[in-house]
This record gives sequence, structure tokens and C-alpha cells, in this order.
Amino acid sequence: MKQPKPVFVCQECGTQQPKWQGKCHDCGAFNSFVEELAVDPGAGPTSHRYSLAGVVPQGAVKYADIEASKADRISTGINEFDRVLGGGIVPGSLILLGGEPGIGKSTLLLQAAANFANAVGPVLYASGEESEHQIKARGDRLGVGDAPLYLLAETCIERILEEVGRVRPALIIVDSVQTVFSLKFQSAPGSIGQVREAATQFLFTAKGHNIPTFLVGHVTKDGSIAGPKALEHVVDTVLYFEGERHHSHRVVRAVKNRFGAVSELGVFEMTGAGLRPVPNPSALFLAERPAATPGSAVLCCLEGSRPLLVEVQALVSTSSYGTSRRMAVGIDQNRLSLLLAVLEKRAGLHLVTDDVFVNIAGGMSIDEPAVDLALVAAVASSLRNRPITPGTAVFGEVGLGGEIRGVAQANLRIREAEQMGFTRIVLPASNVESEMAEPRGSAPQNAEAGKAELVGVRSVGEALDMLLA
Repeated sequence: MKQPKPVFVCQECGTQQPKWQGKCHDCGAFNSFVEELAVDPGAGPTSHRYSLAGVVPQGAVKYADIEASKADRISTGINEFDRVLGGGIVPGSLILLGGEPGIGKSTLLLQAAANFANAVGPVLYASGEESEHQIKARGDRLGVGDAPLYLLAETCIERILEEVGRVRPALIIVDSVQTVFSLKFQSAPGSIGQVREAATQFLFTAKGHNIPTFLVGHVTKDGSIAGPKALEHVVDTVLYFEGERHHSHRVVRAVKNRFGAVSELGVFEMTGAGLRPVPNPSALFLAERPAATPGSAVLCCLEGSRPLLVEVQALVSTSSYGTSRRMAVGIDQNRLSLLLAVLEKRAGLHLVTDDVFVNIAGGMSIDEPAVDLALVAAVASSLRNRPITPGTAVFGEVGLGGEIRGVAQANLRIREAEQMGFTRIVLPASNVESEMAEPRGSAPQNAEAGKAELVGVRSVGEALDMLLA
């Protein structure tokens, strides 16, 4: 049977051209042409190349007539990884894991593949970037052993799917989706058409055979998944592997999850024997925090459903140039400029002629509003050269009027601070009122739980008086 010829279709207006063009002459859109396969007009509706094999089409079903089913999740053998996935792997799910080169994506998936193979069944690991010998060398270092793990150094989608039919694995790992290609296209691997085709083929393989599939994805300079945005829409779960090269810990963050919570967080430590889960991230981030140092504040933040304690550092120094500098690592720099303006106007702190540098220790990135009060406290502490009262943790949102606004899940933040031994928590007054109305007896029982003093504040000036007294 003759293969259909590829055509280039404008994603804005649908115009088809035999060759790629930089600009669509019909709608005027730039870089909108994507390679696709021409549809055979003589083919019937049931012969579409994206149809699921073995699936009989059926009509619409009434919502009330559908029986709810709950699939049992399969553990990867790594608690932190299961936490990010929502409790384990859902059969038939398609998961995309992205991250910078060398961050540890292949190491994490190889560890999970070995555990999965020993507990459930055979795993097919298809790599387009490494040979079997390279993966074998890493596996020996990780202690894979005699797990039923099948390695395949292949980049052709059709050959990978042939091996899936032969091996019949319980889990498929493709490293990476940007390196595979389909024989149906003439474009190079990594192009928009090839990535879309690969994601679609693996999607229907995962759904049609109920095989969970992991896809490793490259990232661009700004940290987003490379390729078309449709890649993230196709998959069920999108995970980002983050971390600083000069720090030993790594963070896996879920930004999309159809089977669990979004923004869930898993923390790992890179060691010579692979990635080791960190059950208590707060202790890791506060391990090297200096005591009674000006410009340091402890923040109770929330990542997904997990409370974390991190250190917010600030340094205020006299500017040596005509224009003062504002630099932030781990938080939005525009947010820093906004809060400095609030300190100038509402708290009377003179910062126009000073350089301000802010850092989240440990390489963490915080984007929730609860960081405001800790950032304001750290900047004021550095400016006045007075340390924050020892044993104090902080969280709260700061408004433009200088008011302190309440944040979500205050009880989880309080319990985490109490478990870490903090005896004083400065937080929004509205959160104190709601916390007093709820029982705190559900906190874990230990020597420190339930003994923290809750100090509610309503304005920036009141908060600074409580923190720098």
C-alpha cells in the first residue's frame, strides 16, 4: 500500500502546502506550518491511522449509567516519586518528565524501572541518547541487579512499538521523546511533526494496551518543555526535574496531573549510588542556617500538599553607583520591587539609595504569596542590622496598603514549624483567628508539637515590631 505523502498545514487557518513556508499567504501567520500526513480521501472512517487497535467504537453513554471505577496504583518503590505521581503509577497513563541536561532524569527513571521490574513485571527502557553499555554501567552503579529490565537503543517509533509487542512489558520508558522519529515523516527527529507523532503513538499504545509509559523531554533555555505545547496537552502528567548543579538535592514538581494533586513536590538527594529520597526536606534546607544573623528569616511555605521550611536571605548595602540594584534568586524580581516600595511608603524604611539582594537558600524557587512577610522581614533585618528573634518562623501575604493578608492551609504550616522546634510563629491575624477556631489535636505527637506561640499581625509596621523587638 502506498504511503500518504506528508503535507504542511497552517495551524492558524488550515491551509495546506507541499513545502514548508515561513509565512502563510492566506492568514499572514509566521512559523505556523506543521508537517502532517495527507489524508487518503478513499479511506473509510474506521481506517484512521490514529484509531486504537482492538477498540470497538461505541455511541454516547449517559453519565448516570457509567459505573465509577478506581484503578489500583502501582508503586515505583521510591516514596517521594510516588508522592509526586499522586500515590503511584496509574495503569495506562502517559507521563512526561522534563529537566535540564545532567539533572538526573535517566538516573531516577532507571531506579524506578528496576524497582518496578522486580515488583510487577518486565520493563522496556528505550534510549535514543545512550547505548545499552552506557545504561548497563549506570545500572551497575545503582545496583539494578537481575531485574527483568530490557534495554533498547533505538530511535525509530515503529521499531520501538514492535519490541513492545514482542516483550509485552508492564512499563515503557522512552529517553527521550525528542530523539525518536517516525518513518512516515521526512523531517529530522525533534521537529514539531515528529514530536507530535511520537507523543500520539505512545499515547495510543499506553491507552490501548493499558501500559504506563514515561517520556523524557528536553527543556529550552527558559526551562519549559521543548517542542509543541500540544505535547503537554497529550500526556496525563507533566513532571519537572529541578535543582542547582552545585547543590546535592533535586526537586521533582508536578505541574499537571490528571490523577493527583498539581504542584506536588518530591525532594531527592544526589549521591554516588543514585538519587536518595529526603523524607524531611525542611531539615535539609535549614541544616546550614546560621543562628542570630541579620537578614535571615525562616518561611513556612507550601508546595502542593507538603509544607516546607526554607530560609529567606536578604542583604542591604549602600549603592556604589547612581542607580541602586535589585537582584532576586528563587523569587520573582518584580515581586521584590513591589515589596520594597511597600516598605518605603508604609513602614518608612529608606531603601532608594541601597542595593538589595534576596536569595532563597538551597536553590528553591518560591512563587506563592506567603513569601511576602518573610521577605519583608529579612530585608528590614538586614537594613537595621538586627537579627530576627531566634526560634521564629514567618508567613503571610503583604498588600499594597501595608496590610497582612491571610494565606491558605495555615494549619499545615504551623504544624511543620512546631515539629521543627520553632517556638514562635508570626502570621496574619486572620489565620490566627481561624486556627483558634479549629482543634490542633490532630498534629503529630512529639516533644515540640503544639507549643508554638502564634503572633497575629495586621500591618507591616506591626510585623516588624514583633520580629525585630
